[in-house]
Amino acid sequence: MKKVLFFPLLRMPSGHHQVADTITSYLRKRNPKFICKKIDLLSEWNPVVESLVTKTYLEWIHHFPKTYAWAYKQMAHTSKKQRSYKYYDFLFLNKMKQIISEENPDLIICTHGFPSYFLSRLKMRDQCHAPIINVYTDFFVNDVWGIAGIDYHFVPSQAVKRELLKKDPTSQIFVTGIPISEQFAEQPHLIKRGSGYHVLVSGGSVGLGGMTEILRRQNDNETIKYIVLCGKNKKLYQSIVNLGRSNIHPLPYITSKEKMNELYTKVDAIITKPGGVTISEALKKGLPIFIHSALPGQEEINLSLLKERKLVHELDDEHPLEDQITDYFKDPSLVDQFHYSLQNYLSELEARGPEQISTLINSLLEEKCLKAFRYEIERRKKVQ
Repeated sequence: MKKVLFFPLLRMPSGHHQVADTITSYLRKRNPKFICKKIDLLSEWNPVVESLVTKTYLEWIHHFPKTYAWAYKQMAHTSKKQRSYKYYDFLFLNKMKQIISEENPDLIICTHGFPSYFLSRLKMRDQCHAPIINVYTDFFVNDVWGIAGIDYHFVPSQAVKRELLKKDPTSQIFVTGIPISEQFAEQPHLIKRGSGYHVLVSGGSVGLGGMTEILRRQNDNETIKYIVLCGKNKKLYQSIVNLGRSNIHPLPYITSKEKMNELYTKVDAIITKPGGVTISEALKKGLPIFIHSALPGQEEINLSLLKERKLVHELDDEHPLEDQITDYFKDPSLVDQFHYSLQNYLSELEARGPEQISTLINSLLEEKCLKAFRYEIERRKKVQ
């Protein structure tokens, strides 16, 4: 029986939690004896502070997005050599050490850079002996993530692999993509070139933002039917119902991954934000992706990288939404470019899909057991 600890950050819904839950399902489906546990370092340290941090974050990105973007870049894209983490070490390092001692895991998986940093520190001090995997949930790696001492890295692309190897040439890195639920079966997606399209609209855990107003400006033209994922936002759901548009259909929160897969299969494109998990789901389904907005910080960086690789199309608020979508589908060069870019991206993946990722994790655990066995033999020899 193996115990795996997962470290996302904060308790609010996020890609960090989704990826942790996804890998948990991979492992437990293939071996029910796996014990998988999620721990939020901040909540364990002080749940009141965690709630305050979550509330502050949501208010900050909503009211002062530019200052948040600046702060994110200062924190996440400044070399560790140029800043001091002594204050954070003082607050959280002992708590992390205590958690590891109490839980005694066989494997640790980080889906956020904050806990990864402290685990890296413990590793370098020889105070954590469980193997650690960093699983990156964006299309880049910020400088908060721990690198030194981390045993394995599951990265989204070959470009990220190259960047990590520059930082630590000894790193063991596997290009897995961002892990997504295995219910989202990969399939070749046939792009329509005629008229009549179904488009899925998603806003992620924080909401649709300005996309609501864009939808409000749409007429009743049946050329495009919009299916809007409202999540648990009852106000958003009701506001779209009140529009009374026959071509705009709101959907409440969908818990079933199978139903989400059916939706992905039925639509011709998706309008969303550049969050790592949603983008990865759409890419696996072969859906053209239109970006309506990006949260300051990591989503802005994701957007820039994805546009550079021609994997997404950023919408222009100054032009009618319907025209931008139909123009895309009617332009063979744009459609062909997306397919070419998509195949290039998918071909980079070294461990592709739940089966391969689960097998990889199991092999890493076996390697850890083998190392421990060898260590014990050497220790006994020295004692004798």
